[in-house]
Amino acid sequence: MRGREAVARKAPATQHGGYVPYEPQNGSARALYAYVSDPEALFPGDRFVEEMQAELRRHTQDGDDSLDALVRGAADWAACEGKRFRALLGAGSGDPDGNRRILVRRAVLSCAPLACVYGAWLQWLSAPGNADVPVVLRILALYASDVGVGHPGASRGSAYLDLLRRLRLAENAVPTVRLAGDRRITEAAFRLPALLLAMSRRPDDFRGEILGADLCLRTVGLLPALTMVRDVLPTAADWDAVDPGKERGVGDPAPTEQCRTVVDELTTEEGVQVADAVRRGLGWTMAALRDWSGALHAGLVAAGDPAFEMSELLRLRAREGAVYHHQFTLEDRPLAVWLAECRTDPGPLLDVLARSTLVRPGRSEGSPLVRGLVGQRGPMFRVFSPEDLTVIRRWIDSLPVSPPADSVAPGTAPPAAGAAGGGSPAAQGTSTDGALAGVAGALAAGARLPGRAPAGVREAYHLLMRRNDTPALRSWARQYVAGWLARSRYRMDRGVLQLPKHWDREGLRPWLQIQHDRHGAEFERNAAIPLPSREAVVDDTVQTAPLTLIDGSWLQGFTDHEQASSGIGHSLFETYWDELGNGEPRLNHMLIYRDVLREMGVELPPTASREFARWPGLRDESFELPVYWLCIGRFPRTLMPELLGLNLAMELSGVGGSYRRARMALKEYGFSTRFVDIHNTIDNVATGHSAWAADAVDTLLAALPDAPGPGGRAGIWERVRVGYRSLNPPSGLGARMAARSGRLAGRRWRRGAQQDMRADL
Repeated sequence: MRGREAVARKAPATQHGGYVPYEPQNGSARALYAYVSDPEALFPGDRFVEEMQAELRRHTQDGDDSLDALVRGAADWAACEGKRFRALLGAGSGDPDGNRRILVRRAVLSCAPLACVYGAWLQWLSAPGNADVPVVLRILALYASDVGVGHPGASRGSAYLDLLRRLRLAENAVPTVRLAGDRRITEAAFRLPALLLAMSRRPDDFRGEILGADLCLRTVGLLPALTMVRDVLPTAADWDAVDPGKERGVGDPAPTEQCRTVVDELTTEEGVQVADAVRRGLGWTMAALRDWSGALHAGLVAAGDPAFEMSELLRLRAREGAVYHHQFTLEDRPLAVWLAECRTDPGPLLDVLARSTLVRPGRSEGSPLVRGLVGQRGPMFRVFSPEDLTVIRRWIDSLPVSPPADSVAPGTAPPAAGAAGGGSPAAQGTSTDGALAGVAGALAAGARLPGRAPAGVREAYHLLMRRNDTPALRSWARQYVAGWLARSRYRMDRGVLQLPKHWDREGLRPWLQIQHDRHGAEFERNAAIPLPSREAVVDDTVQTAPLTLIDGSWLQGFTDHEQASSGIGHSLFETYWDELGNGEPRLNHMLIYRDVLREMGVELPPTASREFARWPGLRDESFELPVYWLCIGRFPRTLMPELLGLNLAMELSGVGGSYRRARMALKEYGFSTRFVDIHNTIDNVATGHSAWAADAVDTLLAALPDAPGPGGRAGIWERVRVGYRSLNPPSGLGARMAARSGRLAGRRWRRGAQQDMRADL
C-alpha cells in the first residue's frame, strides 16, 4: 500500500471526532460526487484545502488572463464547441434516426451529473455570520432563482430531470446522488461537478473560486452537447430553465449579469486577492469543461460505429456474466472466460460472437442472440434491457453478410472509451487522475488536528457563525443538540402548549387555527396588564439579539441544493429566504433589528465577530438557545423531524399574540415596530411561515407507514413533538440532569464510532 491511500489508512481514527471520513475508491470521481452530495458530510480543512488549491493552480493561464478576457474566451469556446457537436447530427450514415437517438441518449446522460446540480456550488455561501451582508444577499438571490424558490421540483436540476424522464433515462437520477451508480455515465462526467461541490462545502476557503466557476458556467450557458440535443428535441425540455445563463422569470436580470455584479462588488470591497481567486476559478472551470467536452465529443464520434456501443455493453455486463456460462463454449473456450477477459478488452469476444452461430450478420431478426435466448422461455430472459437489445440489434445489422477475405474481423470494435462519452483514462477521471486522487486522499485522511472544542456557549456561538467545521466542533455540536433534545423530552406528557399526542390524517392546519385563536384570546385577556418599563423593553431587545441576529439559522441546512427544492424542504428554504430579506437589504430581518437597537442607543459589534460573543452587555444565558439553533441546523437529514417541530414552534410562537403586545411596548416608547410587524404578517397561519411549517410536517408524516418502531409514523411524530418543545424546554433540576445524560450519550456514540473505525483500519 503506497502513497495517499496509505496515508489515509494510517490516519488516527480519533481525529475525525466520531464521524466516518470519506472512503477513497482509487480517486473515483463517482465516489467523491456521492460524498459531496451529503449536507452532513465532514470536510475538514488543511489537507483538502491544500490539494484543492493545488488543483486550481494547475490551470493558471498564460497571457491575457484579465477577467474580461476569460469571460470572452468562455463565450467564444461555447459557441464554437456547440457548432462542433451539432455537426455530428449530419455526420452519420446508414440509419440517421438511429444515430441521432444514440447521440441524444449519450449526450443527455453525460451532462446529467453537472446539469442536475446547476447552481449547487452556491448553496453554502450564505451563513449565519454573513446573513446581513448585502453582497451575500445578492448571491442568495442568484441561488434562489436556480432552485426555483417557493416551489417543489422547480430547480434547474429538476428541469433537467424532466428531460431525463422524457427520454426514459431517469431510473438512476432520484435522488441525484444515485447518478454515481449509473455505469452508462463515464467517470469524466463526474469530475467537474464533484470538485465544484467539494469546494462548496468549504465556502470560506473557496468563495472567489466558486464565484469564478459560476461566472464561467453561466457565460457558457447551455452545455455545448445539449445544444445538439435541443436541435433534435426542441420541445422536450424547458431549455431556458436548463440553461444557467438564462433568467427564470419575466423581468429578472440575467444570471450572468447578476454574478458579474457580485464579483465586481467583492473585488471593489476586498481587492486583488478576490480578483485573483475569481480568475483562478474561472480558468480552472474552463479547462475542466474543455477536457470533458472534448472527451465527450470523441465518445459520440466513436458511438457512430455500432461495434463501439456493443463493445461497451459487453464490457459493462461482463462482470456479472462471468459468474455464469461456464458450460457454454465459443471456439472451444467457456463463455465465462471470454467474459472475464472482456472487462478490460471486449474486442476478442465481439469478434468471436460475430463468427458464432448466435449471430446472423445483417439479420438481427433471425439471430438467436436476440430471439430465442432472450425470449420469455429463453435462458437469458430479461438479462438485457430493451435499450441493451437495441444496441445488440444495431450491431448485428451493421455486420456485413459476407466480409471480404482480407478485411478485419467483422465485429472488431475501436478501443473502448467509456460509457456515455469517451477519451483517455485521465480525461475520464479514473484512477490515473492524480489530482482527483489527491483531493480524495486528503478527505480520507481527514484533518491533521481535530481542532479545539468550544470552551462554552459564547465561543461556540462565534465558531458556529461559519459553515466550515472541524471534527471537534462537529462533535461538540452534536453533543449539545443531544443534551438539549434530552432535556426537551423530559416529562413530555406533563408539558403544556404542546403538539397533539397523535398526528391526525387531516393534518395540522385545524390545530394551527386553534392555536392562533388561543394567541388572540390571550392577547385580549392580557390587554389590561401594564406594559413593561422602557428599561425592560431595551434589555429584552438586547438580550434577544444573539437569537434574532441569526434569524432562520436553524434552517441553514435546507439551503442544500436537493433540500431547497424538495417536497418538504422547499418551504423551509423559502422561509430562510424570507428571513434574509429575499435578497433585499431593506427587508433583511437582521438589519431591521439592528436599526431598532440603534434607536435604543445600542451599537453591537458584527454578529460573526469574536467581540460580539464577548460583549459584556449580553448575558451567558442569552447564547444558549441561539447555539442550539446553530447546532441543530447542521443536521438537516439526521434531525429532520426535530427541525420540523422546532420550525413550527418558532414560526407560530408570536403570531396573533406576543408580536402584537411587543408592538404596543415598542410604540409606547417611540421605537420602530417594523420588526414585529413584518413577522406578524409573514408568519401568518393561512399563507405564511406558520402554515408552511405545518404543511412540511404533514408532508413528512403522510408519507410514512402507520406502523410501530423508529421509522413509523408514531415514532417520527414523537420526534417532531420533541423538536416543537425544544424551543422552550423545561429548565428544572430533572431537566438539566436529563440534558447531561443526553450529552454523555452523545460522547458514548462518538467513542463507539471511533472504535468501529479503528477496527476497519
